[in-house]
Amino acid sequence: MNFPFDPALQLTLVLIALVSGVGITTIGPGGIFVTIALYSLTPISSGEVAGTAHLTFVATGLLASAMYTYSGEMHLSGSRTMAAILSVSSVAGAFLGAYANSFVPRDLFGVLLGAVAMVTGVVLVYRERRGLSPVYDLDVATTMGRVVLAVLGFGLGVASGLLGVGGPVIAVPALVLVGVPMLPALAVAQVQSIFIAAFAASGYFVQGNVLFPLAVLVGTPLLVGVVAGWKIAHLVDPARLKVALGAVLFAVGPYLAL
Repeated sequence: MNFPFDPALQLTLVLIALVSGVGITTIGPGGIFVTIALYSLTPISSGEVAGTAHLTFVATGLLASAMYTYSGEMHLSGSRTMAAILSVSSVAGAFLGAYANSFVPRDLFGVLLGAVAMVTGVVLVYRERRGLSPVYDLDVATTMGRVVLAVLGFGLGVASGLLGVGGPVIAVPALVLVGVPMLPALAVAQVQSIFIAAFAASGYFVQGNVLFPLAVLVGTPLLVGVVAGWKIAHLVDPARLKVALGAVLFAVGPYLAL
């Protein structure tokens, strides 16, 4: 299999992907670093960045979902309902976002990606440090709660498909803000990411924007990192995971927007 870049860049991408995999199952937005690396270190188009990244997120979503099911988070009350509603509502959004990506200039692509990271990071850290209550007390046992979750899922799908980032990147912060505990939020977001990534990748594939050799190169270390991150997430205080989540998002935002 021929890879499109020189060995030094290949090694760099592998190392970044390994760390990204850890982030996916530890705080959620690990996959964003794969998107960042492909966007900033390679000459490929924004469509190819998004399409290739989404293909790798299908595999990480499947593995991460299996691991969080094994550790019990998907067996908690409401977790499966949240995962189902969020996943279904994200599908249409992911297709719409992937389609819209073809009309977004590369420079604007970076600004959008940076803005999403910065805003969510600031909000998370501020609210956690202030000890503020969730912005909305989500209850999936009620009709209103399910409607809110469905609307949220559609919006997350659009953003994810447009920006080429995995579902957990924006789903975990969103779920935490509506009162879902950190570990269940991570678990639900992994399931959702399978559907978003699969449908978004399908859209990019039709456009010819999926680079399979590159997906294999970064996808393999991503899976290794996912296993390590799952273990770390169960050893660290969830409150610290929330702060780390916000800090990571805020730190990468300005760089992406340049």
